Amino acid sequence: MNLKCIIFDLDGTLVDSEQLGCRALLELLPEIDESLEVITERYQGGNFAEILVDIEKRFQCSIPHNFEHNYRRHVSEIFENELQPIPGAIEVLKQIDHPCCIASSGPLAKIKHSLQITGLAGFFGTNLYSAYEIGSWKPEPDLFLHAACKMGAGPDGCIVVEDSPTGVKAAKAAGMVVLHFSSKPVEPNGETYYSFNDLTELPMLLTRFENVA
Repeated sequence: MNLKCIIFDLDGTLVDSEQLGCRALLELLPEIDESLEVITERYQGGNFAEILVDIEKRFQCSIPHNFEHNYRRHVSEIFENELQPIPGAIEVLKQIDHPCCIASSGPLAKIKHSLQITGLAGFFGTNLYSAYEIGSWKPEPDLFLHAACKMGAGPDGCIVVEDSPTGVKAAKAAGMVVLHFSSKPVEPNGETYYSFNDLTELPMLLTRFENVA
């Protein structure tokens, strides 16, 4: 393929934030009586508004109208003290020569904060794209298509690196090659996507797909 751009998801792909974000939910909403592991798996890569609707329905509770503001502030505090890059992220990004960007379901302020804390900001500059900017969330393909357009690339010139099944669906719907970073076995789907569990494998995988005619 003629690789023009690599589109990275952020949470769970480059920064180890999934459990921290779900822990904040548990700390602020004592009505949730499930474990951190269960909550993290259920809400991985999800739309925050839909997550809150699901919580209200499943746990028969009413979430305050200002909850998102309090949640974002609490997450920010947790991130300041505990957020780390995914092992190998910095080393891998140093090896990549192609243009890169972030396409995340989180707000732009959260994206910037996460990258700054973990030392990854310099790899992306202003190439940061949030679902909140366009009003469309994964598994819809719009965010990835938006990121590709901004980066001057067509879908067939992009590789997406994602950790969540929701993100994989969105990237596939956008007509892009997907490299699924996952600790769990995933059924490969020909040339559409490939599953791997060690981020340091990424440069090799990029080379493999780049050399596919």
